[in-house]
Amino acid sequence: MTGVDAGGGAWGLPRSEGPGGGSVVRRILLGSQLRRLRETRGITREAAGYSIRASESKISRMELGRVSFKARDVEDLLTLYGVTDDTERQALLGLAKEANVAGWWHSFSDVLPGWFQTYIGLEGAASLIRIYEVQFVHGLLQTESYAHAVVARGMPGAPAAEIERRVALRLERQKALVSERAPHFHAVLDEAALRRPYGDRAVMQAQLKHLIEISEQPNIILQVMPFSFGGHAGESGAFTMLRFPESDLSDLVYLEQLTSALYLDKREDVAQYERVMERLQQDSPDPAGSRDLLRGLLQLI
Repeated sequence: MTGVDAGGGAWGLPRSEGPGGGSVVRRILLGSQLRRLRETRGITREAAGYSIRASESKISRMELGRVSFKARDVEDLLTLYGVTDDTERQALLGLAKEANVAGWWHSFSDVLPGWFQTYIGLEGAASLIRIYEVQFVHGLLQTESYAHAVVARGMPGAPAAEIERRVALRLERQKALVSERAPHFHAVLDEAALRRPYGDRAVMQAQLKHLIEISEQPNIILQVMPFSFGGHAGESGAFTMLRFPESDLSDLVYLEQLTSALYLDKREDVAQYERVMERLQQDSPDPAGSRDLLRGLLQLI
């Protein structure tokens, strides 16, 4: 997805991640729990905000997991919501502490848009990542030289040091695909993404060879939607679907825009993208056939 970086109830605790890797998910889990407690007690966001010397919008952002949590605020809200059991209070306060752990990507904050930090945290906590890409090879599958060409094309006039930092961030994200807790990754790339040149002939050759090799990884499924199929289900453009190991955390659809991103989690919205993804998978050649297609494109370069 995009040349920027991507493409480029009673909640249980997420699986253990690297430092800060699951902090975004923990914020979402804690926020949802606080919202459930507030609604059960019939307390308005305005009243909740007043109790912690904050605005109604601050409570909304907390419940959506979009801000960090102060222990004192969580303690006061739990008291307001009638949570007196010490075990329950300590579990939620512990979750708040874990939610505030800085992610590994914090060191890239100089080149990382604030709105994209949430996505990186979610990507790192996902157990299944499914993507459809049409503009270029997805960021998690890019070689260093190809990533450099994509970033440089998308940021004309940017200092070389900034381009290198953005490429380094992308390569760091890719480590998740080969880690001990690697997610399942299912990618459908439109043939257009493979034919559109980024960099010179050597860069494109290396990128196609990399796709052939990485598609052999047991946790990675790579399919190519060929031009020969004609019109297909992915007419709305690129998207990413994330699934998490927590059964109570719903699937998300991530749609990246030029200066922001949209997250869809309503069941009916996610279901529509699910159907599109399934059709793309059914209509594209299987992984072996897609590798053959990649080899054919490699001969044409």
